Amino acid sequence: MMVVTMANARVHDLIGLICWQYTSEGREPKLNENVNTYCLHIAEDDGEVDTDFPPLDSNEPIHKFGFSTLALVEKYSSPGLGPKQSVFVRINAAHGFSLIPVDSLKVTMKEILQRALKKRKGSQKSPGPMYRLEKQMEPNVAVDLETTLESQNTLEFCLVRENSSRGEESSEEDPPIDISSVQDMLSSHHYKSFKISMIHKLRFTTDVQLGISGEKVEIDPVTNQKTSTKFWIRQKPISIDSDLLCACDLVEEKSPSHAIFKLTYLSNHDYKVLYFECDAATVNEIVLKVNYILESRASTSRADYFAQKQRKLSRRTSFSFQKDKKSSQHNV
Repeated sequence: MMVVTMANARVHDLIGLICWQYTSEGREPKLNENVNTYCLHIAEDDGEVDTDFPPLDSNEPIHKFGFSTLALVEKYSSPGLGPKQSVFVRINAAHGFSLIPVDSLKVTMKEILQRALKKRKGSQKSPGPMYRLEKQMEPNVAVDLETTLESQNTLEFCLVRENSSRGEESSEEDPPIDISSVQDMLSSHHYKSFKISMIHKLRFTTDVQLGISGEKVEIDPVTNQKTSTKFWIRQKPISIDSDLLCACDLVEEKSPSHAIFKLTYLSNHDYKVLYFECDAATVNEIVLKVNYILESRASTSRADYFAQKQRKLSRRTSFSFQKDKKSSQHNV
């Protein structure tokens, strides 16, 4: 749909206009009568929702965003079960590093510090040593714990004991590593397979065996699987070298029995994305396992992917319409 709106209209106004125009044109399927059920996401030119970014803030004026193609997406009724982007914060310390998964970039740095210390069996309680967080690229500058992770512009930090500087030998006073964290990092490279479903376009799925090791990810079709639809996709085996893996993200977690994640990898100089679904516990185990592998490898493919992603984000967030522009057009 092509929708024309005033540049100073707010996002929720545009959502209402889209719903009105959609209904007036007699389009199917019919929309929910409650306009608050919907949100707007950035979309690619072909209509695919860009899950790398959260929905547009409904209270912001539309001219603040420089996106000509948007997607109207239905929210989920249960709070906390909507789309989630898995984010892993890396905390470096004297004896290695920890990966801390967070559900939102709105989390405070104080909570990040508390979780980092808990994971490493440390404590901020007297009379034990106190610790602070520093950005990995900004030594000796303590992070304000009242700020959010989103405001830091980085996901890599260093845990430093107060009254000391980075690089000092402090093994006796540093909190000992949680042995389970070490086991997680080491075991992440051990081969393990999972029986999950691969999601194809038009939401068709096929059962596959996902094998993950430190060297590669293998996707093999499950033979003799039953299909209840006239559409059936013959899935070919896929083998992805770990050096070509770029990201593994949780896309959504609707319930304990259903979650979706995506795997991004480099293939013939192009980034490919595969979507899978399974129960939430299995999906979270897979996402964490793959991210441990990614963190332990210095992959140029992954570095290039995030550099491109950052450039894309910078272009989108820096663009704004001229103040005197009276209207904007959007493909929905």
